Amino acid sequence: MACPANKRVVVGLSGGVDSSVAAALLLEQGYEVIGATFYIWPRGAGGGSGGGTELPAGVRDAQAVCAKLGIPHHVIEDEERRRQLIDYFAAEYRAGRTPNPCAVCNQTVKFAALLQTADRLGAAWVATGHYARIDRDPLGRPVLKRGLDPDRDQSYFLFTLRVPELARCLMPLGDKTKAETRQHAQRLGLATAAKDASMEICFAAGSHYAEFLRQNQLVREHAGEIVDLEGRVLGQHPGIEFFTIGQRKGLRVAAGRPLYVVDLDPDTNRVIVGDASALERDELFIQRCNWLAFDTLTGPLEVTAQIRYRHRGVEATVTPLADGWAHVKLHQPQRAITPGQACVLYQGEVVIGGGWISRTGPGQ
Repeated sequence: MACPANKRVVVGLSGGVDSSVAAALLLEQGYEVIGATFYIWPRGAGGGSGGGTELPAGVRDAQAVCAKLGIPHHVIEDEERRRQLIDYFAAEYRAGRTPNPCAVCNQTVKFAALLQTADRLGAAWVATGHYARIDRDPLGRPVLKRGLDPDRDQSYFLFTLRVPELARCLMPLGDKTKAETRQHAQRLGLATAAKDASMEICFAAGSHYAEFLRQNQLVREHAGEIVDLEGRVLGQHPGIEFFTIGQRKGLRVAAGRPLYVVDLDPDTNRVIVGDASALERDELFIQRCNWLAFDTLTGPLEVTAQIRYRHRGVEATVTPLADGWAHVKLHQPQRAITPGQACVLYQGEVVIGGGWISRTGPGQ
């Protein structure tokens, strides 16, 4: 990678091996690297192994990596952004949707904070340890692509980035595998080399999401009915916030056959259940669409639609609608299409754009 005239880059360090190696690779490529860690917990609210005002292990690990690499480190604390992310998380469950905090965090917290820090420090670039690639088209427009390692590709979580933001991003792990990343960390003797990847929601680390909502008084239990597709009452539940589409366990109803959550009704606080076949859908609506490959979508387009992280993708036709909506017609029915999750659209390895899955379309 050729270095531009301004070689200063702010690297988002989580305290994990991926972001640590991203910083090391950029340093090797001749960049002036500055580490920055977003502290998701306010001081004194816990989140660190020692409690109180002690920084959590992730921040301390990031500091150790920066010391090893000989680069400065900044801790970014932004209570307002943290609060907004948690409020979104709770509001989605209250509305009968399943939130995707990682994709929202990338847009409203992580990259926003990194870019703000970069501007303050006079850096042209920001970088992360995501397994995704950023190329340029013939006109110089940034092109977001899948990471080369299909088992680690994280482009799904990045569709919310705007083109001007993407134009300032570097993602040096896009052409690496996880094994290669860990080997590089071991060669450098980084403290994070053997650290396991975290699959937890950062602000709810160590807790099941329902327990996090209860403990922080973000939702309250309010009894409702579990009904079948014909409206027959099969049982009771403590609130739709504690269920998600496709869920089977925890229903506590005796039906003589497996039942799954097929819908959640926030107006009636009802959990609707049915057989596995009732989870199959061949179309969906998405809203608040963000288009990366062009300024706006003007007509139907053939794409591959990924309806959740780890979904293999399915061929589809996306058609633009008014006010940032789009209709996605899947060529094969898919199971458990979940409101609140992202539907990200690809052509080959290129992210075309995406939007947020809605229960109904515009005006319905």
